Amino acid sequence: MSTVAKKIAFHTLGCKLNFSETSSLSRDSLKFGYENVSSKDFADIYVFNTCSVTENANKETRKLIRRSKRINPNAFITLIGCYAQLKPEELIDIKDVNLVLGTADKFDLLSHLDKIDTSGDIKSSIGGNINDIKIFNPSFSNDDRTRSFLKVQDGCDYSCTFCTIPLARGRSRSSSINKTINIAKDISRTNTKEIVLTGINIGDFGKGTNESFYDLIKQMDSQIDIERFRISSIEPNLLNDKIIEFCFQSKKFMPHFHIPLQSGSNKMLKSMKRRYTSQEYSDRLNKIKSLDQDACIGVDVIVGYPTESEQDFFETYNFLKNHDVSYLHVFTYSERENTKAIKLEPVIPYEERARRSKILRELSDQKRVNFYERSVGQIRPVLIEKSKNGILFGYTDNYIKTRIQGHISLENTIQNVFISEAKLGYVESEVVSIN
Repeated sequence: MSTVAKKIAFHTLGCKLNFSETSSLSRDSLKFGYENVSSKDFADIYVFNTCSVTENANKETRKLIRRSKRINPNAFITLIGCYAQLKPEELIDIKDVNLVLGTADKFDLLSHLDKIDTSGDIKSSIGGNINDIKIFNPSFSNDDRTRSFLKVQDGCDYSCTFCTIPLARGRSRSSSINKTINIAKDISRTNTKEIVLTGINIGDFGKGTNESFYDLIKQMDSQIDIERFRISSIEPNLLNDKIIEFCFQSKKFMPHFHIPLQSGSNKMLKSMKRRYTSQEYSDRLNKIKSLDQDACIGVDVIVGYPTESEQDFFETYNFLKNHDVSYLHVFTYSERENTKAIKLEPVIPYEERARRSKILRELSDQKRVNFYERSVGQIRPVLIEKSKNGILFGYTDNYIKTRIQGHISLENTIQNVFISEAKLGYVESEVVSIN
C-alpha cells in the first residue's frame, strides 16, 4: 500500500469503453491511498488512457503530456490504452513519459505504481503479445451520476482493413451473464438511472459459449432494478430481429440504436472487409422503423477511404439521405500502421477527405434537425441530467437532447415533458407533471 497520500489524475481519450476502464481504475486508486484530482490540476501522477483510432488522438496524447508537465514539472506520467499497446517504444521515448503499460498490464496499473519510486526519474515499458490476452476485465463508470457505462465485452475478431483495434485490444472476450448481472446490480444500488452496455464488438458477447448478447439483455431486463438501458454501437450483422424486437417489447431498453455503416457502397464495404452489404444494413433500418417510427438511429461512416471514388462517396451520401436515420458520426479516414488499408491506392488527398467530410456533417445536421422537428408536440420521458445557469438538460428515451424549464431538484429524475420547439442541437420542453 502506498504510504504517502499522493495526488493522481486520470484522463480518458477515445471511446466510452476507455471511459469505463478509467473510471474503474480511478475508484481503485482510492484503495491505494491516492487522492483523485482533475487532470487540469496539480497532481503527482498523471495517467492517460490513450486512443489510437485516428492521428488526432495520438496528437492529443502528446498535448496532454506537455500540459501536465507545465502544471507539475516533476509529475510522473503514465500512459495506458490502445496507443500504449500499439507503440510502446515510441511513447516511452518521449522525454517526459515515465511508464507505459500495454493492454494486459493496464489493469494492474496501481500495483505497478505501488512498486515504483514515482518521485524518481523512472522509465519503464511493460507489455506483452496481444494475442496472449484471454482474460476479460470488467469495468464501469460512475463519474456521471445519471448514467453508467458498463463494459460487457472487449476485443474483436473482425479484420476490417482500416482498424487497429484487434491489434490494440486482442481477441473478442467477455464475462458470463451471471458475473455481468452482479456488476449491474451493484450499479443499480447507486443513484444511477441508466446503464449503457458497451464493448468493442458488443454483439459478440458470449462468443464461444452457450450464452449470447440476446440472452444477456433479457436477463438484464428482468433482474436489474434500474430505469433505463441503452445499447452502445452494435454491428449490423449481429443486430438480429430477436434483439430489435425485444428492445421494443421492453420498458427498460430505450428505442435508440447506434449502427456502424462505414460506407453505403458495396464495393467499399467489400474492400473494408465489412460483414454485410448496404442492402442488409437497409433491412436492419427498415426493421427498426417498422416497429417504431420515432426510434433514434445513429450511424458511423468513414469518408476518404483509399480507392473511394466520387461515385462511391455519393453512393454513401445518397444511401444515408434516403434512409430515416437520426444523426451521423463522420470519421475522416486516417492512415493507421499495420492495417491493410494503408497499402491501398489511389490515396484520397487530405483536402478531398475534408470536403467529403464536410458534406456528410452537413447532412448529419439536416438529419438531426428533421428528427428533432418530428418530436414537436410529443410527450416523452426525459432523464434530466444537469442544470446550467438555471436551465435543465437531459435526453428523451429516443435520445433527443432536451432543454427544460424547471427546478434544480429535478436533476437525476425521469420526467414526462411536452416538446414545444426544435432548436439547433436540442428541443425546448416543459415538464407535464412531476413524477
